Formats: sequence, structure tokens, C-alpha cells
Amino acid sequence: MTRTLILAACALSLAAASSFAGKLPNFGADFGKKASPIPNAPEIRIPYTDMTTYWGYVKPGTAPDAEIGGKKMFFLYVWIPAIAPEIGVRMASPGNDFGKPDKKDFVAANYKDGEKDKSYFDTWINFERAVTIINPDDIKKNIATTTWANYGSNDDNGEMPAQPSGSKYNSLLRITSDPADPMKALVRGLYRIGFTTYKVGEVQGTFIAQVGAPIKIPGVVVAKDIDGILAGIEANAKKK
Repeated sequence: MTRTLILAACALSLAAASSFAGKLPNFGADFGKKASPIPNAPEIRIPYTDMTTYWGYVKPGTAPDAEIGGKKMFFLYVWIPAIAPEIGVRMASPGNDFGKPDKKDFVAANYKDGEKDKSYFDTWINFERAVTIINPDDIKKNIATTTWANYGSNDDNGEMPAQPSGSKYNSLLRITSDPADPMKALVRGLYRIGFTTYKVGEVQGTFIAQVGAPIKIPGVVVAKDIDGILAGIEANAKKK
């Protein structure tokens, strides 16, 4: 990469990182990242090749999916049908600050109910894999008894745009696969994003969640529940 191209890439990266009016910045990967030649500038990251987007809405007063460590946890399930070298996960709230769903996006059944809701929450995310679920047939059979391998969590990330309060309380997490460790390898299977609010408060309002990979992975599905995951897998099978 020439010096001119590197400087241009840095300028684009800085512009994207500072812009949060109606658009999320590029979601860059750890895979192939380069140090910037400009002091204190962000690292140069190539955007994820594969990006899956989910638009969700938690109506104020909604009961959580679980209570873990004293926190009200909600889940999004993710079906990843192939091995990946890296997975990126990010979440921002309110989601309706960042435009509208595209035809290819996954959208919560109640999202339209919250399109004008200005509620939002301080996002905290966690990423896990169902250890005993590798194939679609395993989902119904093992979902009630599977254990979950934890890949990491994130609260506040400076790369993410600020919330309406002006605070950078949105979340971003990148996971690099470790083939030498079965509990850290990003293999085919069922994953879930746990999310809550880090500080005292309620999980409420719209949000946008994205799952990225540095390689193309056809057939990724994101859904609020297991029935949604199974329906998405079946729909993808019919397209083949």
C-alpha cells in the first residue's frame, strides 16, 4: 500500500469514526489490520466482508430472557454455518438513530412498534457458543441442555458512535478464532449474543446489532428465539 493510499485510508477511517448522524461507521476487522503512519490515529482496518444486521426493539417493561449475576439479560441467537477466522459483534442503541432496515436485514417482529420510540440503553454485550450444537438437527435436540462457551464481553467502545446523551456507551467485540482451543474456536454452530445495560437502568428502546466476518459466510441467521433461527435456516435451505 503506497503512502498516499495509507493517508487516504486514515482520513476515511477518521471521518467514519467521527460520524454518527444516521449512519454507523465502517465495521473494521482485526484480521489484516495495520498501524497508522499518523501518530495517535486509529489503526487501519479493512471492513468485514460479510455483515449481518438485526434491528430490534425492547418495549419498556419487557421481561428479560434471564437474570444472570443480578442483571436482566436478553438474547439474540446467531446461526453461523461455517468456520470463521474472526467474528465481530457490535450493538448500538437507539437503533432508529441509524436509518431503517434493508431488505436483506433481520428485523424483530415488533420493530415497527418502536420506530418512533426515543428510549435507549447503555449496551453491554456478551458472545457465546452452544457447545453441543454443530448441525441444525442438534438445535431442538440439545438446546435445553447445552452448555455455553464464553468468548468475551464488552461494555463501552470508543469506536462506536455516541448515544443521544453524548456518552460513548455503545458496544463492540471482536473475537479471533483459536483452533488449538476447542472452547475458543469459531466453528460452525449456534451462538448467542447476550445483552443488557451495564449501569443501573432498564433495557428498553430500539437497537441495531451486527455480526461481521472477514470472509463471506452465506447462510448466517440472527433471530430473537430458537423458532426464528430454525425458520431462517429452513428459508436458506429452500434458496439453494
